[in-house]
Amino acid sequence: MQNSTAEPGTIAICFVAAALRSVHGRDLNADELLANVGLSSSLLQVPQARVSAKHYSALWRAIAAALDDEFFGQDSRRMKVGSFAMLCHSVLSCKTLGQALDRSLRFYALILDDISGSAERDAKEARIVLHEAAGVPQRVFAHELLLMLLYGVSCWLVGRRIPILRTEFSYAEPAHSAEYRLMYCADLRFDRPNTLLAFEASYLDLPVVQNERSAKEFLRTAPESILLKYKNGSSLTARVRRRLRQFLPGTVPDFEELAQQMSMTPATMRRRLHEEGESYQSIKDQLRRDLAISYLSHSSRSVMDIALELGFSERSAFHRAFRKWTGASPGEFRRTLQA
Repeated sequence: MQNSTAEPGTIAICFVAAALRSVHGRDLNADELLANVGLSSSLLQVPQARVSAKHYSALWRAIAAALDDEFFGQDSRRMKVGSFAMLCHSVLSCKTLGQALDRSLRFYALILDDISGSAERDAKEARIVLHEAAGVPQRVFAHELLLMLLYGVSCWLVGRRIPILRTEFSYAEPAHSAEYRLMYCADLRFDRPNTLLAFEASYLDLPVVQNERSAKEFLRTAPESILLKYKNGSSLTARVRRRLRQFLPGTVPDFEELAQQMSMTPATMRRRLHEEGESYQSIKDQLRRDLAISYLSHSSRSVMDIALELGFSERSAFHRAFRKWTGASPGEFRRTLQA
């Protein structure tokens, strides 16, 4: 049984499907790869299903090892296993994030042929801009991968989550665009000339705070920390989530009460959460969803026990919420995992 104080995170099933596309048509068994990390292929038939970040990270590593490609076949040239670790070590000697980002982009330009990136800066805004080679078919997952890797490493290097001002995409809005609000920010724009991620220019001047020792720990837990948007434990969202976790099982406080406990006015707390792209309700829903998926995946506890721990007084209310989160009832979700 999973530790009740754990802070699990979940990943939408669409990203599992995207990672697996690279193994189709090759001499690899996708069902076997899933089974080896404790996942059932039947989950792919539930569009709203989610898997734990640990499961997805294990699958990520398994596919990369099987293909010897940490870019999952999204480029005509392989990004051989070990490339990401080499990148992380190579930027440790940089003084600032701006220098490290430039070096990272040069690194990917050497490794990949079909997609590359550049850094732009003006008085107020910095941008990571992606570019596709001429004549190359567009691969949405390649954009998602490279943007996530560049952003995740940038956050790690400066020891904090970098607030994103907006994110633009050179492709049409995908069916899973709601996930982008969790991955990036609320301001999403599609069908733009380039895929890009914008943040305040001053972050480029922040010092690199990591070293060889912390790099080993980061690489030991990657890609899980990157997949979960590199959440800084000192952010208000993380602090609220941890505080709510302390009240479960039991009744969580209302917003005004929690703000008082955290020595803030409700208006200040609401504004700061909004700046981080979250609300009190969204944090509660995500915590309950992630805990529910974790308990159903890693324990034999009854559905009613899980519902009560998460603050649902009625089984039916938990069923409705879980179906909204995942597209399946708790029982169906557990049976799919055990199939």
